[in-house]
Amino acid sequence: MDFTLKVWRQKDRNDKGRFGHYKAKDISPDASFLEMLDVVNTGLVMKGEEPIAFDHDCREGICGSCGVMVNGRAHGPGRGVATCELRMRSFDDGEEIVVEPWRATPFPVIKDLVVDRSAFDRIITAGGFISARTGSAPDANAIPVPKVIADEAFDAAACIGCGACVAACKNGSAMLFVAAKVSQLALLPQGHAERTLRVERMVAQMDAEGFGACSNTEACEAECPKEISVSHIARLNREYLRARVL
Repeated sequence: MDFTLKVWRQKDRNDKGRFGHYKAKDISPDASFLEMLDVVNTGLVMKGEEPIAFDHDCREGICGSCGVMVNGRAHGPGRGVATCELRMRSFDDGEEIVVEPWRATPFPVIKDLVVDRSAFDRIITAGGFISARTGSAPDANAIPVPKVIADEAFDAAACIGCGACVAACKNGSAMLFVAAKVSQLALLPQGHAERTLRVERMVAQMDAEGFGACSNTEACEAECPKEISVSHIARLNREYLRARVL
């Protein structure tokens, strides 16, 4: 398969940036999007040109490192996949593909398709943890948790912090990310000790980072590679209201 790529190139945070055009030829339909970029970069290096910078690590949809806008969609077409899991058979042979970094004020571009997502780290540092000593694994029945609650907490914990929710939101909101992290701990007994402080501190840090407000368009859920439900945002709102009242 052959493609024409329209890729955002930006030298650093201060550069205005521009689109560059590149050819991707003889790409296997089973290749991932990142593997296709690898092929393009190999050709650029062989010609003595600067390769396209992009984030990646595990390439298995687990780490949350990868993430770009593909034809205006976070992680590209399809649901429940990260950019590294996106296969080139999802596109038409000969198609022009527009590739951009996440577009959000709290995610400044470092270079090309790489953005600074350390704002997420600061939100987690503000309260996304428990202080209880976990030690070794307890007996299975030591802390009974109903299966429906355990399953919901596990669904929230599936968030990989890639930032697609922010990139997909017209307001640049991080509510789905914060809601998943708050919900994961609020549902389990180990997380109740810091329940009040956690949600107050994480929401305050989210606001301080400059993320926008949620307007319930649900674009975040639609583009989330782990299909995190917006129902967790409702829980975040309840947890925050509870913290402010108590």
